[in-house]
Amino acid sequence: YAHLKKFSPKIEEYVKKRQYEKESYEIHLFPKANELPIEKKEVVAFSGNSGSSGGPHLHYEIRDAKARPINPMYFGIDIPDSKHPEIRAAVAYAFGESSHVNQSNNIKELSLKRQADGTLMANRIEAYGKIGFGINAIDRQNAALNNNGLFDLEMKVNGITYYKHTVSTFSFNETRYINTLIDYQRYYKKRQRIQKCFVDDANKLSIYKNLKNNGFINIKNGASYQVEITAKDFKGNATKMIIPVKGKKDSISYRKKVRKTPYFFKKDEFNTISDSTVAVAFPKGSFYNDVYFDFKHEEDVVKLHNAGTPLHKNFTLTFDVSKYSKEEQDKLFIARLTTKGKPYYSRTRRKENKLYTLNRTLGNYALFSDNQKPEIRPINFKNDQWLTNYNYLKLRIHDKLSGIKSYRAEIDGEWILMEFDAKRGLLIYDFNDKELSGEKHTLKLMVVDNVNNTNTYIATFYRHNNL
Repeated sequence: YAHLKKFSPKIEEYVKKRQYEKESYEIHLFPKANELPIEKKEVVAFSGNSGSSGGPHLHYEIRDAKARPINPMYFGIDIPDSKHPEIRAAVAYAFGESSHVNQSNNIKELSLKRQADGTLMANRIEAYGKIGFGINAIDRQNAALNNNGLFDLEMKVNGITYYKHTVSTFSFNETRYINTLIDYQRYYKKRQRIQKCFVDDANKLSIYKNLKNNGFINIKNGASYQVEITAKDFKGNATKMIIPVKGKKDSISYRKKVRKTPYFFKKDEFNTISDSTVAVAFPKGSFYNDVYFDFKHEEDVVKLHNAGTPLHKNFTLTFDVSKYSKEEQDKLFIARLTTKGKPYYSRTRRKENKLYTLNRTLGNYALFSDNQKPEIRPINFKNDQWLTNYNYLKLRIHDKLSGIKSYRAEIDGEWILMEFDAKRGLLIYDFNDKELSGEKHTLKLMVVDNVNNTNTYIATFYRHNNL
């Protein structure tokens, strides 16, 4: 499952037959019951390094009837694990105008010291009003270096559970809500995942148990509190952190600044902005919080707030391109810009004299023109070459701007399956797929980019089939 090098011969034959029927490398197959019977200990595939992967590995999942993955550790899979979860950092948050932690209503990092028994002790904080906590933590197993998430996380205040989650199962429909599980702004700026020990209003994850006040703590002046946060793995290995809190109403020496703009978006409403040539629309429920939205349109670049603000739904960005000729319009596309100004194609569609795109990433966008054909380069052969002893044909394809939309390869006028390694931009044909008749053959590869610039590569090769 995922990142495969290849299927077993039986399954590969089944898949390739349907790829050739549909003349497509990428297909979706749903075998019927008893169509592909598998016996115990039968090899079904070989792990590989395709796609976004740091090395050959296996994804192992057990899913229920609703396709929700279930923690496989519940099914008697014994993986040695004596390592305790690691709590690497902790932070405190203050919510509301009058709330504060150590005279600040901005996020505060806590100083931690490890005790002899492994417990982490934070320096006492002074706080008042509505506050919450978050931690940066990982879990590892004995024979692996992977940084895993936490199976179980619980926060108690003076012995009472305020927050608890247990990851027994997960629904893919809830994936985007992970944006609310962590402090997304901090992750975007520092690449540090702070997992909140409280549940925001927009968080609809179904992993929580025994919540009190959704994990928020109301600190009263003069009162004392002991906050205990325990991270635990499936094997029961646990790490505890203690945070002493003293209630003290104080003046706020550092106040979190809220930058106001002309556009105030409420998360439960449909929101839109437009000027003479650009319009952007956000459906209801796109934002997790109400926000003062930063919008600018200067020198053909549209600034849509910042990429550190996550969205739950796609927005629609529309450009009026009526000032361009029909020929110019045909080569335009919408791109999202990196912090260094590099364009990344955003799927662009046309309706009359307008181009529009749907995306869930805020940031800078602009129109770009692409008049360059995709590049095609043979890797392991050249024109008019004998390839009798070759097992594979390899070609590299690349497009500098809008990116590759499609490709089609033929030998002697018949479609052939070329597997696409997107990580390396490599197309690979396996001569074992079919027997070629005769010795002289013509390879034709046509590559199309996202604005329909097309490049065609044609080569002649020779091959004996009786060797």
